[in-house]
Amino acid sequence: MPDIKSMLRSYIDENITFGSSARSYGNADSFMDKHVLDSTGFLEVIAFLEESFGIQVSDEEMTPENLDSIDNLAAFVARKTSA
Repeated sequence: MPDIKSMLRSYIDENITFGSSARSYGNADSFMDKHVLDSTGFLEVIAFLEESFGIQVSDEEMTPENLDSIDNLAAFVARKTSA
């Protein structure tokens, strides 16, 4: 399986930021602070997670600790797929 962080970055760069200047974000950078994702973008990422990794993201799991950076997303996916 490809690296989770690479998959996430590719998806965000290709489908949400469309190559804009928002691409200049690190794996630990907050999507909200860097203006990479808005509310619709987060919903698109959640749909991608559910489809690509076969997980379900509950309303209670939609927190910055789980979703607000590449690192947080990768850790969240790892937790969900190992459970």
